[in-house]
Amino acid sequence: MIDPVKDRDILDIASLRLHNQQMIGTLYYTPGDLVKHLVAMQAQDYAGVKWSVGLRLIESTKSDFDKAIADKTIVRTWLMRGTLHLVAAEDIHWLLKLVAPRIIAGSRTRHQRLDLDYETFAHCKDIFINALQGGKQLTRDQMYKLLENENISTAEQRGYHILWWAALEGLICFGPEDGKQQIFVLLDEWIPQKMILKREEALAELARRYFISRGPATLQDFVWWSGLKVTDARIGLKAAASQLEQITIGDQTYWMPPKASGISKTIQRMYLLPGFDEYMLGYKDRSAVLDGQYSRHIVPGNNGMFSSTIVKDGHIVGTWRRTFKNNHIIINPHPFIEFTEAEKKLFSAASNQYGQFLEMSVSINYVK
Repeated sequence: MIDPVKDRDILDIASLRLHNQQMIGTLYYTPGDLVKHLVAMQAQDYAGVKWSVGLRLIESTKSDFDKAIADKTIVRTWLMRGTLHLVAAEDIHWLLKLVAPRIIAGSRTRHQRLDLDYETFAHCKDIFINALQGGKQLTRDQMYKLLENENISTAEQRGYHILWWAALEGLICFGPEDGKQQIFVLLDEWIPQKMILKREEALAELARRYFISRGPATLQDFVWWSGLKVTDARIGLKAAASQLEQITIGDQTYWMPPKASGISKTIQRMYLLPGFDEYMLGYKDRSAVLDGQYSRHIVPGNNGMFSSTIVKDGHIVGTWRRTFKNNHIIINPHPFIEFTEAEKKLFSAASNQYGQFLEMSVSINYVK
């Protein structure tokens, strides 16, 4: 584990990230404002991203998140690095315009192997427009059936890649849930374009908001998270630099919001984070919050699937799982080092916060 004296700079990075990611002293009450602050939030685990939003808000419940989706305040689609993200509605069009072309171009070889060419994609586009225009909404299975009815196979991940391409092209996005299924809608009908930025403006805006919401972070962190070319990331950072504070720790240069270095480093709080939370996924280098010897517990299969984590004083100290029984949550903590009684109290408080968000009762099952 981290030595609190020897590794003071690392602890400072962790605590500053907690503040800037709105996990301490949050300024936000609504999902829309919080998501806009963070620019984009990893969202392939839909239940997980709901909690990622909720734990950063003042007195929030899952119902508040669902309402924000239904009200078109926030929207979920494929975005950064070609993975599912949650973004503020007003940001989705300029973000897609900025990052999607590079992602689509990088998938050309994969699409060729799947026999997905320009003509096929153009045909799929026409099918989706005809089926969804006028405010219609369809599930994933219904979208696949549309394609199959036109003799376009959805087997061998072709269906997934067609939907993925259509979303990155700005044609479709996810709408609200239909039971346990999310549905697809036409993006331009669901979220009409409002905010238009030139490329240089978009690079600057993305860089500014990334470092304000996730700083201290490095240029390499920004490149990894955004999926931008290094040259484009540098252009964005250079344009935003006057609105940021720069610090050097060791041989690394970090960027963060102005005056952030004056924030108190006293934390004494524990958090239950979902597996794909931005506290982990927002950075290429996670060594400031995760001791390398425990990395295998966070990505146990080394397959890109992240475990839910326990954070104390900004540092990841374990993992957790939960099961539901009727309207009750049973939480199973797996700390890297056995909790003290004081830490158990912190964990209990964090567990209760999770239960309040889901509006369910909670119990903790400590298994040795």
